[in-house]
Amino acid sequence: MTQIDIGARYLRSGFWLLLLGLLMSFGMVLHYVVGARYPTNGKFLENITLWYACPWTLSTAVVFGGALGMIAIGSVYLIFGKHAQMAGIVGMERAALALCTTALIAMFMAGFVGYFVVDAIWPAFYYRPVLAGKNVWLLLQLCCMILYAAGVLIAFNGIRRTSFTLAPQEYTGSPGSG
Repeated sequence: MTQIDIGARYLRSGFWLLLLGLLMSFGMVLHYVVGARYPTNGKFLENITLWYACPWTLSTAVVFGGALGMIAIGSVYLIFGKHAQMAGIVGMERAALALCTTALIAMFMAGFVGYFVVDAIWPAFYYRPVLAGKNVWLLLQLCCMILYAAGVLIAFNGIRRTSFTLAPQEYTGSPGSG
């Protein structure tokens, strides 16, 4: 697989996931229009800054931001793939796209769909808040974010490796060493 191939795949996946983020944002709007299922109380209002009144704010932002990140990574791969002598994808770099894509879909499942699952186990966990439910739900989302970060780090290392093949030798040293 070449960098141009992987770049095109990142772009396609990124744009599809951008649509998923848009779909998730409709859920946020419906939450505001319909209103919360449970009455809020003073404890919720003390904790409101974490999610700004909608439970899907975090997961939607991560899917949107992650999709844009994948589009950026894909664009860099395409640009470098056209100019690099070493245009192959090696080792763990092959898994980076799958990690990023899986992580963002899992973020939708954990943050959006998972909200309803956790709410069925701990009713009104978000609004009271119920610490056990909140922690389980947030931990699921954190795991997704870590998985996405691992994919980005792997892609970053591949892009960095290629950038050294493109840069003239005198520019590959540390800053100020030229």
